[in-house]
Amino acid sequence: MKVLVTGSAGFIGYHVSRRLLDEGHEVAGIDSMVPYYDVRLKQRRHAMLAESAAFRAHVLDLADMAATDAAVERERPEVVIHLAAQAGVRYSLDHPEAYVSANVVGTFNLLESCRRRPVRHLLMASTSSGYGANTDMPFRETDRAATPLTIYAATKLATEHVGHCYAHLWNQPITAFRFFTVYGPWGRPDMALFRFTEAALKGAPIDVYNHGRMERDFTYVDDLVEAVMRLVPAVPERGRPVGAFDSLSPVAPYRMVNIGGGHPVGLLEFIAEIERCVGRPIARNLLPMQPGEVPRTWASAELLEALTGYRPATPVSVGVERFVAWFRAYHGL
Repeated sequence: MKVLVTGSAGFIGYHVSRRLLDEGHEVAGIDSMVPYYDVRLKQRRHAMLAESAAFRAHVLDLADMAATDAAVERERPEVVIHLAAQAGVRYSLDHPEAYVSANVVGTFNLLESCRRRPVRHLLMASTSSGYGANTDMPFRETDRAATPLTIYAATKLATEHVGHCYAHLWNQPITAFRFFTVYGPWGRPDMALFRFTEAALKGAPIDVYNHGRMERDFTYVDDLVEAVMRLVPAVPERGRPVGAFDSLSPVAPYRMVNIGGGHPVGLLEFIAEIERCVGRPIARNLLPMQPGEVPRTWASAELLEALTGYRPATPVSVGVERFVAWFRAYHGL
């Protein structure tokens, strides 16, 4: 199978691309290498993928329509897994323009290219932040998502809506998935696990918002990749829902799927696992909740399990330990 993966030098894009290559697929990767965090980490991920002759890299910005169209024309993929995005809730407070360009314009350009060259299945990443101010738990795909709290969340919801239009108007099968706090080796330096581990090993304090009274449905990256791989053949078809809980559109081959295990973990419990793995306590600066944050996320995994027979299950005790081992090895500690 020939697969185009956008964001292939990113945390999740790297892991998805690696899995595809390991299973014998041909992968074309697109990444803009923006310096949102240390580009050397992105370059290292691409370099490891490039060790396979089945991988080809395209360094370009999806917001550049001509470059995007040329890459899709050259590769002619059977499946597209769209993971490229400007990520990060807090960064969006100060740099909203980056999210409109990367998330909305970039996704539109990719969809336009695929409209001209239809693919068997287009899968695109969204976020649990899309549930915004919703308070009914667990979050279900059929819940109304109309209260985003950040520009990041709003732009990702916009891509979901644009994707639905393309599925309806041009019969392009699309599955959008909402990720729930993905973590693991080769993760982003701006994410809590990376920052907390780095601080712990340096003996520095960490900032803990809402005084630690938060819960997240943490998803280990290998579990997420497994879910994505199982969703590739689960092509949405009009009029064929798998149950009353299915988010399948009544007017398009379009479906939204949560990727999370449905097991929220308290932030203080998560920090305690990091302390256990690094072998020392971490000093905490207890602070108020930041704008745009939510106190809790909790995924319903019912639809994912119905479609794939799978739900993420790696406990944070195992996932954090694997991350800390990778962190030590990567930094030679």
